[in-house]
This record gives sequence, structure tokens and C-alpha cells, in this order.
Amino acid sequence: MAKYSILIEDAITELLGHKLRTFLTMLGMIFGVGAVIAMLSIGEGAKQEALRLIESMGLRNLLVEARDFDEDTLREIRENSVGLSQADVRAIIQTLPNVDGVSAEKKVKTWSLFSQQASSDAQVRAVSPKYFELASLKLAMGRPISEDDNKYYTQVAVLGAQAARNLFPEGDPLGQPVKINHLWVKVIGVLEDKNLSKNEFQGVSLGGDRNRVFIPLETALKRLKFELLESELDAIRLRLNQDADPQLSARTVNHLLSRRHGEENDYEIIVPAALLKQQQQTQQIFTIVMSAIAGISLLVGGIGIMNIMLATVLERTREIGLHRALGARKRDIQVQFLMESATVAGIGAFIGIFFGLLLAFIIQQFAGWPAGWSLLAIILSVTICLVTGIGFGWYPARQAASLDPIRALHAE
Repeated sequence: MAKYSILIEDAITELLGHKLRTFLTMLGMIFGVGAVIAMLSIGEGAKQEALRLIESMGLRNLLVEARDFDEDTLREIRENSVGLSQADVRAIIQTLPNVDGVSAEKKVKTWSLFSQQASSDAQVRAVSPKYFELASLKLAMGRPISEDDNKYYTQVAVLGAQAARNLFPEGDPLGQPVKINHLWVKVIGVLEDKNLSKNEFQGVSLGGDRNRVFIPLETALKRLKFELLESELDAIRLRLNQDADPQLSARTVNHLLSRRHGEENDYEIIVPAALLKQQQQTQQIFTIVMSAIAGISLLVGGIGIMNIMLATVLERTREIGLHRALGARKRDIQVQFLMESATVAGIGAFIGIFFGLLLAFIIQQFAGWPAGWSLLAIILSVTICLVTGIGFGWYPARQAASLDPIRALHAE
């Protein structure tokens, strides 16, 4: 250990003797390591963000949503299909044994939404009690819509975080009345503020629950008016058990609904697990491309190390001859030059760590891409850098060790 410590000290002393040349040689390593760390950090951040976004849809969920059509097209479709309905929900439950949770949703067209303090442009959704659980929504205060609320047409509401702030800017909304069109409801709960960084994931809208007002589904269907051609439901959310294959279940649901809807394509099925897989494939391509760019930077840095070390061998030919004459073995000379290569790579890697973290931070701030700090990324990049430095330093070290001592002593 003491021997290698001395070799490292000698290597640093030698490198400090040519500061500018050493720094220029290190630049390839610095940029290479920085690129690897920044790339892996952005990749890790994208992975974490994708999991966070997909959590809002539910990885084990299937989403069935009604399609939007113009009035003429919708009139033709209604000759064969009444659209999504609660009868569809019951049919799915009876047909698919691997469904362990179902919720339904209906959009309420709102022309008036206000409290005694303020008005709001929040969207109103009529939902079944299971909606909050299946949509991974938690309450900051109060309680969610219950089965009894739904069964007895109770006029209650749960507010999203932004809707609560807009409707009640001055105080606690719990127990306060809110008027939706002509219907008065009492606030029984407020959702936690789940502020997502993106409004959509793979083309699917997310995060709208913050500015929504939720009321019981049966209350809405009983006490509010809807247009004649509207479907009874706008969305159905299914939670599958752990043994279910989401893609196979989606095909089964599609086959069932297609028959019930007279082969009309008036709905679409979204599979969050498939969206996540698609995103991961896209991310993998991005990672490969960025890895190739980072690899080129390290390759250029390695070539720079080899070039400088070959020049160093020529400059220190007499020194090498003197060491050999004093008893140094070929292996000692080779280790000495390899240690200098590794030192250049190691210092470059150390500086590259800070450069990579800074680069990832800049990308996060100005491009809006999430970054996730990974110890594995740092260890991997430093290891690759050291291997590159030693690999490209091996040939110059071998050349130095192969010099004839007598000829080296007489070299100019």
C-alpha cells in the first residue's frame, strides 16, 4: 500500500509539472464522466417521474373512456349503442373474475359553480365511492363519498385542492355549502394537493383532480339534467388483481363492450401498464443514444491520454534508462506509467462528477426535465473512466517498459 501511495505522489508531482497539458488531457475525461452522470441522472429522474405519473392512473388499472363525437355522428351511433352505462359495469364484474375494484364517472356540464365566498371554474365530476381509492387520491381533510351517500342521493361534495382554495379563499370549506348549477351540496372533504409536473403522460391527460368538484354519481343522475344523447357514464375505471394480465384483460373488456355496443367504436380503453412500458422503451432509446455520445467523449479522452503518455515516454527516455540501470524492473516502469494514466483519469473523473451534477441541474432548471440523483450513476461513470484511462495508458506504459536501458541512457 505504501508503495502505491508513493507512486501516486510521484504521478501527481509529474502531472503538476505540466499543468496546462494535464488539464487539457483531463478535459475528455471530465466531459465524458459529466455526460454519463447527467445522462443517467436525467434517465433516473424520468423513470421516477413516469412511475409517479402512472401511479395517478393506477398501474393495475384499466380505464374505459367514452369518445367525443359531433351531434350528427353521435345520433347515428345511438341507433346501435347507448354508450357507456352502469349496465356495462355490472357486465364487466360478472364476466371478469380478476377485477377487484370498479368505479364509474360522469362529467357534469357546469354553467354556475360558487360558494358564499367566491366562484370557481372547476370541473364537476359525479363519481362512485371507489373512485378515490382507484385513482390514488387521498384526503387532506374530511371524508370521501360513501356508499350511503351514493345510495341515498346525498347532496355532498369533495373538493380538489385548487377548487377548495378558489371557492373558500378565507376559511375552512368543511360543512360549507356550494351551489352546482341549481343544486346545493355540502362540502365533506378536500383532497391532498397532488401537484404533478406534467399534465399528461403518453397522450393521456393527468392532474385534473386538483381543480374538480366530486359529487355522488347517483345523486347527479337523479338530481341533475343531462342531454338526451349523452351516455350514462363517461368513464369506467377497473382495478385488476395481481394475477391478471392487463393487456389480456383489456382485450377481454374490449370484446365484451364491443358486443354490448353493437360493434360501435364509441369508447377507448387505456392500459396504464402498457403506457409505462411504451415510455420505458422510449427512455431506453434515449439512454442508448446518450450513452453513445458519452462513450465518444470518453474515447476521445482516452486517446488524449494515450497521446500525452506516448509523448511523455519520449521526453523521459533517459530517466527511464536511469531507473532501469539502478535496478528497476520492466514491471516497475509499466506500473509507474499506468499509475500516471490512472491518476489523470481519476482526477478527471472527480471533477467530472461535479460537472455532471451541475449539467443535470441546469437541464432540470431550463429544460424542465426531472433529474434523479443516483449513486450507481456516479460509481459506474467513475469506474468506466478509470478503466478507459488505464486501458489507453497500457500501450505507452508497455513502450516505456520495453526500452533498452543502455540506448535509453544515451538518448538525446
